[in-house]
Amino acid sequence: MGSIRVCDDLEQCKLLWQEAVRDDTIFHLWETRNCFQDAFHRTPCFIVYEDADGLSGLLPLSRIDETGTLMYFPGETWHGKTWLEQNRIVARSPGVFQALVEAVPTGAHVRYLEGACVPSSFCRALVDEIGYQFLPQQHAFSFQTCLNGFPRKTLKRLQREPNSLLQRGVTFRYNVRRDIEQLIRMNFETFGEDSYFHDERFLHGFENLVAELDRRGSLRVTTILVAGTIAAVDVGALWNNAYTLLAGGTNRDFPGVAKLINFHHLEVACHERYDSVDFLCNDFGWKRRFRLAPRPLYQISVATGNVREHFEMASATGNLANV
Repeated sequence: MGSIRVCDDLEQCKLLWQEAVRDDTIFHLWETRNCFQDAFHRTPCFIVYEDADGLSGLLPLSRIDETGTLMYFPGETWHGKTWLEQNRIVARSPGVFQALVEAVPTGAHVRYLEGACVPSSFCRALVDEIGYQFLPQQHAFSFQTCLNGFPRKTLKRLQREPNSLLQRGVTFRYNVRRDIEQLIRMNFETFGEDSYFHDERFLHGFENLVAELDRRGSLRVTTILVAGTIAAVDVGALWNNAYTLLAGGTNRDFPGVAKLINFHHLEVACHERYDSVDFLCNDFGWKRRFRLAPRPLYQISVATGNVREHFEMASATGNLANV
């Protein structure tokens, strides 16, 4: 038997996160999450399962005031959805996982859950979106071997526009932080109000993240210039030999530059012998054409249940609820 409580003290939540969540990807660092917590100022709602072995389960959520619901911490919403991926519900057993979900005190939508954290016996999890990875080891860390795996006609079609740009004179430059300002401008020009950066809170959180990654030495900025003009900028993070692309922007005056920079990421990953490159969710069609490895992420929706009143009382009084 164990007990469940709800924690809403940010400093205590930090300690719980650091104890329970392995920081094996950039998304699992507390500092990454706190960059957006600092921008959105959500009230945390961490559901904690404890037993004789100590902390045995953690479901870290945030209260979304504008909807009265809960989402995965830190609740960095864009168009009503969170952005950070590779979310985890930490549970020592399927029973603990079930107990955590059942203890959610109000409606919740938990997105981008890693498949490995969801027990096979839990039937309420649905595929959310498909993430895409490039795994250099599958190509013997050879970019040419990677290219050889494409059907000839497909590769020719993918390289047509990039080759045209190369003939105009292409320069790559790296880790020039001021280029991120151009990335944001190009992203705005492409997506307008649909840009993540249209929300000042998200922009502030992203700027916090850039500063944190830079401090850690994990920030990677890749810029393509065509005939001296910035044509594309990507921002990523290198952590535990895994490269994660976080955001990008392209100049619409240079058709095909997105293909060029994506091919470049594959080439660099092979040369540097990275374990993986995570291109995140949202396909837009190109990720499948680039033959990236699909990886489903999952979601769980929780309607307001009959446990709501009980757990809100437990949270308010500090009492523990037996499970």
